[in-house]
Amino acid sequence: MARIFSILLKLVTGLVIVTLLGGWLAYWLASRSLPDYNATHEVAGITAPVEIVRDTANVPHIFGATDADVFYGMGFAHAQDRLFQMMLMRRTAQGKLSEVFGDTTLPTDSLMRRLGIYAAADASVAAQTPDAMVALEAYARGVNAWITAVNTGAMGRGAPEFFMFPAQISYWRPVDSIALMKLVAFQLSDQASSEVLRARTSLMIGPERLRDILPDAPGTGTALLSEYASLFPTLPAYTPDSDITFAFATPPTSPFGGASNVWAAAPKRSTSGAALMANDPHLNFSAPGAWYLARLQLSTGDVIGASIAGIPAIVAGRKDTFGWGITSAYVDDADLYVERLNPANPNEVETPNGYKAMRTQPSIVRIKDAPPVTLELQWTDNGPVLPAGAYNANTVTPPNHVMALSWTALAPDDTSMSAVIALMRADTIAGGVEAARGFVAPALNLTLAQHDSVALKVIGRAPKRDPQHQSQGRIPSPGWIATNRWQGWRDYDALPLFESDRTGIVGNTNNKTVEAAFPDHLSYHWGDTQRIQRWRRLMQSREVHTRDSFIEVQNDIVSYSARSLLPLVGADLWFTGEAALDGTPEAQRQKALTLLAEWNGEMNEHMPEPLIYYAWMRELQNRLIRDDLGPLSHAFNHVEPIFIERVFRDIGGASKWCDVLQSAATETCNDIARLALDDAIVWIEQTYGSALESVRWGDAHMAIHKHPVLGEVPFLKWIVNIRQTTSGGDNTLMRGVTAGDGAMPFANVHGAAYRGVYDFADPDSSVFITATGQSGHPLSRHYDDLGELWRRGEYVPMSLDPELARAAGVGTTHLTPSPAQ
Repeated sequence: MARIFSILLKLVTGLVIVTLLGGWLAYWLASRSLPDYNATHEVAGITAPVEIVRDTANVPHIFGATDADVFYGMGFAHAQDRLFQMMLMRRTAQGKLSEVFGDTTLPTDSLMRRLGIYAAADASVAAQTPDAMVALEAYARGVNAWITAVNTGAMGRGAPEFFMFPAQISYWRPVDSIALMKLVAFQLSDQASSEVLRARTSLMIGPERLRDILPDAPGTGTALLSEYASLFPTLPAYTPDSDITFAFATPPTSPFGGASNVWAAAPKRSTSGAALMANDPHLNFSAPGAWYLARLQLSTGDVIGASIAGIPAIVAGRKDTFGWGITSAYVDDADLYVERLNPANPNEVETPNGYKAMRTQPSIVRIKDAPPVTLELQWTDNGPVLPAGAYNANTVTPPNHVMALSWTALAPDDTSMSAVIALMRADTIAGGVEAARGFVAPALNLTLAQHDSVALKVIGRAPKRDPQHQSQGRIPSPGWIATNRWQGWRDYDALPLFESDRTGIVGNTNNKTVEAAFPDHLSYHWGDTQRIQRWRRLMQSREVHTRDSFIEVQNDIVSYSARSLLPLVGADLWFTGEAALDGTPEAQRQKALTLLAEWNGEMNEHMPEPLIYYAWMRELQNRLIRDDLGPLSHAFNHVEPIFIERVFRDIGGASKWCDVLQSAATETCNDIARLALDDAIVWIEQTYGSALESVRWGDAHMAIHKHPVLGEVPFLKWIVNIRQTTSGGDNTLMRGVTAGDGAMPFANVHGAAYRGVYDFADPDSSVFITATGQSGHPLSRHYDDLGELWRRGEYVPMSLDPELARAAGVGTTHLTPSPAQ
């Protein structure tokens, strides 16, 4: 027995030692790629020394003798902190993920190849301005200088993730930056998926009910549309859900489209007598986050703000006397076309002038641990032919047809990059508007502020459509009918420009910006109808604003939707009936109603009421639609406040949604509201416990910044993912969009990963923040050090004072010209 014990002890001891040694070796290898911010590097490609001073928040302040040297430094800094993120996004745009991830990413690669995002970026290089090319080429040299330093210095391949994948890293090129800009446009666009959803829904319900479940944003009414079934009568009245989904951990598309808040006040609405601005662009949460804070010393004036690793520009930020912010404009810049194949030749599609051969090109996708796959890429006159599963378009594509996409971001003369770089050189609102003239995609609301005035301009290409367009761009249309095709572009000067009028304030929350009839409209599909109501009230509640009042509004967590829906939905439930015995469902319902009756709509992470409210509205919408829409009801996994309001106000007879078709009885909206509340309480009890007054919204509304590759790997996910309990919700100004499905349907997955507030009376009192940290290295203390500040609604200084940047900074990297160059 003693001998057996001795052997077991030695085995266990050996196993522990091997485990510890393995862990130490893994840590040592991973930590090798942590950059030394106080190092000096001799590099080729600069004319004079470059300084990268990192302040206490690890924000690089880049100083150089020429603009080209500064962009070089920016590329170097981006690569130091975000090299793996840059390479991953480049592979996504190229459609080359499967080379390292295997066949799980083949659907994503197929879509990227068929769209031709990288090819369009390559074609767009020649269209860039000379100024932009200087920036792009210098930036690429800076990225490559860091890659060279990693290779020659044995710096752990530049990021720990690279140890899991092939060691080869291609050098950065200007086309890569342009491709990333197009990838951002792809992530912000949901017009195509909106068309498919509207078409699928229209196949199941009539146009009257379609207006309920997919309501137009309040405002001017629209003309009647053709029904999708009348355009394609061969389609069945009901089309089941597609089972095709993207397998990659972080799909390149956002299920929520673009979103953001921005507003600015002219001097007469500011206590300081100078303009104010607040901006918080919204994107999918990830670790590291999408945004990277930086300051550039340019000959036309220093700029500071939010950049995207891989793109040589401050996308949203300020100078001393000029600033700019962005929101998604929701311009209808994408259309799906159903293309009819020639029965005698499936490589031809019908056009207004007869059948025409599609342009085709083979594309080989190399797959890790599997044979390569050859894709047959096809294009019609309207654009690339989509793979069957993209946007679930196969569910609304008739037999012997294919679906093609027209999208502004695929233009081969896309000068959006040049426009963004030119914007950094502007000093006035007029100059900013002119700089953005070449912007193509994504369409944005560009808000501009100079010391004494503010304005908002819609930028990006907007297609011209024929007044006789059969679907007005709202659902896929026959591609062979000439009037359905785009008729060129709207004139840039005709796109809306809002200057500070007598109100002195401009702003946007992705709400409808103009009320114009087709085809002079911008869109039918908008990103917000709720946040704008709360924003208007807060802007009007003060005669003048301050930097701090703008910060308060940016972090506002009161839900206009909750305040407007609860009195409607619960009107006949509150304080009715007799007192119920403790522990009964009736008692739990009364407790929930009492809590909600005393609630002010504040989506505070520490309170139970937001969870009760959201769970109730979710179950309510599900009960209203699931018997009418069947499996398609799963596509409506976010509460649509206007739909619920239409139903409970019986607008246009919308209360008919309350009656369950399969039952003999006629249910009232009050019946469905009560049943939905009971459903919600049961779900809360099963998930968080039966003490309703003790549940916390923050436990359900956890912000999960997931690593795109390692986020699901056991053990590693607890190191690389960043989790934060958060306030807010789908419709609050401090927006935190819920997941909508899965085990955590209320998890916070999409929101303001960057916030900035700029005061032009005292520019260096401006502040900004990101949701995670500057570094993309999980072992860096700057991987998540800004996250807790962001969660609490706090900020770091956004100063252009070089001495403040140097004070107690993280370090200074010196780049010196190589003697050999």
